Amino acid sequence: MIEASWIAFAFVLGLLARAVGLPPLIGYLGAGFALAGFGEHFGVGPRDSEILAHLAHIGVLLLLFTVGLKLKLSNLVRREVIGGGLLHFAISSLLVMPAILLFLDTGWRESLLLAIALSFSSTVLAAKVLEGKRELRAFHGRVAIGVLIIQDLIALVVMSVASGEVPSPWALLVFGVPLLRPLLFRLLDYSGHEELMVLLGLTLALVVGGLGFEYVGLSSELGALAFGAMLAKHKRATELSNSLWAIKEIFLVGFFLQIGIGGLPDASAMLFAAVLAVLLPFKGALFFFLFLLFRLRARSAFLSATSLTNYSEFGLIVASVVLPQWLTPLAITVALSFVISAQLNRISHPLYDRLAKRLIPLERNTRHPDEQPVSLGDAQILIMGMGRTGRAAYDHLRDKGWRLVSLDSDPVTVEKSSESGRHVLFADAEDQMFWACLEMNKVEAVILAMNDAEAKIISTRKLRGKGFGGLIVSHAMYEDIAQQIEEAGADRTYLTMSEAGAGLAANVALELLAKR
Repeated sequence: MIEASWIAFAFVLGLLARAVGLPPLIGYLGAGFALAGFGEHFGVGPRDSEILAHLAHIGVLLLLFTVGLKLKLSNLVRREVIGGGLLHFAISSLLVMPAILLFLDTGWRESLLLAIALSFSSTVLAAKVLEGKRELRAFHGRVAIGVLIIQDLIALVVMSVASGEVPSPWALLVFGVPLLRPLLFRLLDYSGHEELMVLLGLTLALVVGGLGFEYVGLSSELGALAFGAMLAKHKRATELSNSLWAIKEIFLVGFFLQIGIGGLPDASAMLFAAVLAVLLPFKGALFFFLFLLFRLRARSAFLSATSLTNYSEFGLIVASVVLPQWLTPLAITVALSFVISAQLNRISHPLYDRLAKRLIPLERNTRHPDEQPVSLGDAQILIMGMGRTGRAAYDHLRDKGWRLVSLDSDPVTVEKSSESGRHVLFADAEDQMFWACLEMNKVEAVILAMNDAEAKIISTRKLRGKGFGGLIVSHAMYEDIAQQIEEAGADRTYLTMSEAGAGLAANVALELLAKR
């Protein structure tokens, strides 16, 4: 019954948060703090907190496993990821440590560990926000997740060194884990499309990756992420991720409740959290300028930095091992940073649009790794988005002899489609500089095949704003979305399921007529 009251309480506060324009996770954090303050009225005891901790841990493992399913490891071996992650860690730790020594009257070891804990950003929050905006596969999303993985690896080293514990010699077996990929691919193929596939995902995330890595002295979070990444190239990786989505979301509510239920702070802890909240913009600014240093465009640098402008739950894990006396102040700091970061990420795109004229001149005058096309050449039809719908449209029109070009914000999709002989370029439809510089003089029609409804609406407005008078056609899952796309300027929006049904009926009619 107690767990049922938690769920109801989290739902009510999450609903209230959404009603006032805040992300529901802020309501979950508030529910956690309320349970901490009035726990005796809810019958919350130590055993209940342990149960919640287990639920939260499951949610984190499932989140990291699904993030791994969308990762391509080659994207981590990039200088903006490794260089940006390591430099930010070093610079922020060295800048914060003297301030802690001066103002908190702590020893140098305690100050260093506290500075290190504050240098990390939240993998859980960033992954959840990027996933919610469907930007995990976008360039800036991949950079942010890559940096977070670098930080998580650093945290593992710090915990091992500071606690005096070292991984078991059996940890060397981890280097042989990639050899299991063919077996994992076969298991996913044989598991079908229903509950066996879900159970396979849970087994890999929680048992093989989670417990397996813990048994050899490594982080269970790292294990879940690693096993997800090994399946990332499988054709059904997205299907597996979608099948785990609802389970992961439910357990993640426990994670946010756990942060709040850790205990109510005293005045000094609140002051500590408030000061660090004021310093959050400096953390984001450091990421921004480091990304510019590694030749990212201002937009990618800004959006990646925004995702990383928070403090990390991994800092709490570090504190629980080596700084237990700082656990409550850090919990309040992390929770407050989540509130700020969630709001900041909600307005990150319009905020960049307002700041673009000031930020773009800061770019380095060199070729950027996220550079977008200026001209579409002699293409007659532009297809935006190369998922299943986009690929099908491209192949059909190519067979009819049309000159085509397609755009996608996922570098992996661009690479795979190019290898298949399609003319695909990297571009982000929500980037105003892309639209400002794009030349599309010979384009007669545009097909909007992206998954994200907002991206379709923005693209339609940008196309009409550029004076494009050609045909704009889109697809949508729901009637209200179709109406919004058409109001933005599209000529026609097809309802995906309705058109699929009409197509099936037309084929049946043709088959019946052919047999008469």
